[in-house]
Amino acid sequence: MQQNAGPLENLIDQFARFPGVGRKGATRMAYEVMGMTNEQAVALAKAIESAKTQLHRCRVCQDYTPTEVCKICASQKRDRSIICVVEGPRDIQSIERTHEYNGLYHVLHGLISPMDGIGAEQLCVKELLARLNETVKEVIMATSPTVEGEATAMYLAKLIKPLGIKTTRLAYGLPVGSSLEYADETTIFHAMQGRGEL
Repeated sequence: MQQNAGPLENLIDQFARFPGVGRKGATRMAYEVMGMTNEQAVALAKAIESAKTQLHRCRVCQDYTPTEVCKICASQKRDRSIICVVEGPRDIQSIERTHEYNGLYHVLHGLISPMDGIGAEQLCVKELLARLNETVKEVIMATSPTVEGEATAMYLAKLIKPLGIKTTRLAYGLPVGSSLEYADETTIFHAMQGRGEL
């Protein structure tokens, strides 16, 4: 088997650093780049560079923005009494696509995970607490329904509840269109716990 040339191997290594991208996927992406025209490859490199140099964290919610304050935080049309806490910036896009939520957001940039050496001090927790004033009536925990997501939500709820602010959790359970017989016990348990009146 022929060894890849140094620069190609380096490109594969860089792609392999992305979460969820294994060696095969990284190799596929590297060869895809090699198949691009020079103009396409330069445009890709410039897009990465401009995103890294022009975007930074919003000073309010910690989402990525080219301005000091993001569009959502700057908007006077948003409900300032509700803050939805999310794990990462991508989660904001998912919620915004529903067109059902009109409050503000706060991005933690991760979850508490002692196994990975990530504690609350590595997340944007103090920035969240600094935002909790008399205007805020509810904080929605929209972290993933994983052990880390639950631990993070519980930790934040313990800090927020004593301030007299309502703390809620996104309901979760059976996805729309799924069959009950294929759902695992944990999913069914949460669906039963979060059931609502018809």
